[in-house]
Amino acid sequence: MRPVTITKRRWPARPAALLTALLTVAFSVLGGDLPAQADDPTPATSAPTTTEAPKVDLILDVSGSMATADIEGRSRISVAQQSIDEVIDALPPEAEFGIRTLGATYPVSDKTDGCKDTKVLYPVGKTDKVEAKTAVATLRPTGWTPIGLALQGAAQDLGTGQATRRVVLITDGEDDCAPPDPCDVARQLAAQGTHLVVDTLGLAHDDQVRQQLLCIANATGGTYTDVHTQQQLSQRVQQLVKKSDTSYRATPAEITGSDSCAGAPLLTPGVYADREKFSEHRYYRVSVKPGQELRASVSVTPDRAVARDYGVLLQAADASGQELVRGSDAGSGRTDVASTGVRWSAADSPSAGATATPTGAVSGTAADGTVSQIVCLTVSNSFAGQPGVQTDPGLPVELTVDVVKASPAPAGPALGLGRGWIMLLVLTGAGLVTGLLWGWIARWRISVWREN
Repeated sequence: MRPVTITKRRWPARPAALLTALLTVAFSVLGGDLPAQADDPTPATSAPTTTEAPKVDLILDVSGSMATADIEGRSRISVAQQSIDEVIDALPPEAEFGIRTLGATYPVSDKTDGCKDTKVLYPVGKTDKVEAKTAVATLRPTGWTPIGLALQGAAQDLGTGQATRRVVLITDGEDDCAPPDPCDVARQLAAQGTHLVVDTLGLAHDDQVRQQLLCIANATGGTYTDVHTQQQLSQRVQQLVKKSDTSYRATPAEITGSDSCAGAPLLTPGVYADREKFSEHRYYRVSVKPGQELRASVSVTPDRAVARDYGVLLQAADASGQELVRGSDAGSGRTDVASTGVRWSAADSPSAGATATPTGAVSGTAADGTVSQIVCLTVSNSFAGQPGVQTDPGLPVELTVDVVKASPAPAGPALGLGRGWIMLLVLTGAGLVTGLLWGWIARWRISVWREN
């Protein structure tokens, strides 16, 4: 019997490697390279930051009216206590949290001392959750409602600093101890530039109470929420605490937008705060060099009762008014905030019309001779207030601007390879060729096996 000699042969590469080779050839034939992976862009300028921890001081009304049982069959104080317990459980570890009470000590029969009745229940700082919850559990509805004095005390509790600090006021009534009037106190705090925001939550659905709480919130750039359920109260307070945690590192700079691009303030990368009236347009300018990418976002807070069906628009245009990109957000009911953003990369060589325009906006020239393009940002809103709602001051606007290195375009190769029909045809052809080739190899292997 003739011995069978088995000859070892070098088999072709695996299909995956073969497909990669075919794709490389296909890209080369079509005049391009494989798309490059974009690196993380380096910010041109970092926003101002602070190492301060977020600070929140919660003011809880413990006046006699908080014993009223009209929230899902439970007393207002018990609903507030449960909500505060849930908030304490969800506190971020780095948060500095405190609780101040009003009306918790002196009975209604003692108005002289009752109208001075505000004290620290738990000091602002790192939170011992068991201790804080135990202190809240001991509270019983007792006395009067000195909101103005409580706001002054909360400002002292939080101290001073560059980071925005937040006061959350939970109450079921208006101040019955003025002076000081709580609206005047809120205006004074705002005028001092103390970066103090007061958010108010009302447990009683009374027009006078609502107007006073709106006034306090509006004066400091805060928000007002009309509370109907225990779950709503818990969620809203947690949102406010979380908001302070995520935004405290960048303190917004106060600016005033213009009614035209020509007179608009020129912004550098950072976070800015402004006020915009109902259905108003505000303009700002940003300088962008060739090879840079503009990233901007805006948030408008409906801090008072607004009509349904509203929207927010952020538009970027060149100095001649030609739109470059836009972003929008719309809603049909009361929300905490309406936000949108845009991204736009400057052309490698700005057009000649970008250096001077009829509107008076002029691009700058850097030391290296590159011409920066002035991009006009327009913030518009379609909010409308419900009947009787004050229009002044305007709605709080927070605008974030950054300028970074432009990311490599995914469609960098010629013919737009990497997107659309061309990429689909290349992949289809490569798959077909790979299938045919692999089938031929399989048949060839079978024939060799039979032959040996």
